[in-house]
Amino acid sequence: MPLECIVCHSDDICSKDVKEEVKVGLDIVYVPIHVPVCGTCGERYYDRQTMQYLEEVTQKLKAGETPLREVGKVLTVDI
Repeated sequence: MPLECIVCHSDDICSKDVKEEVKVGLDIVYVPIHVPVCGTCGERYYDRQTMQYLEEVTQKLKAGETPLREVGKVLTVDI
């Protein structure tokens, strides 16, 4: 974990549970992960294991191998 944020140079970095957005077609899927986050600017830090996990989840989502739960809807107006 970095000692100082590379964006704002704050030392307020702690591990948090966050939701990473993964785009699948026109849909967005929130994937819960635990990563270091800057408490000042919100910059997230991903290690190799987390990146591999997100890549695996994305592949499974695109293949339709992961069960999903609908939590809302996004609508658009056709004018």
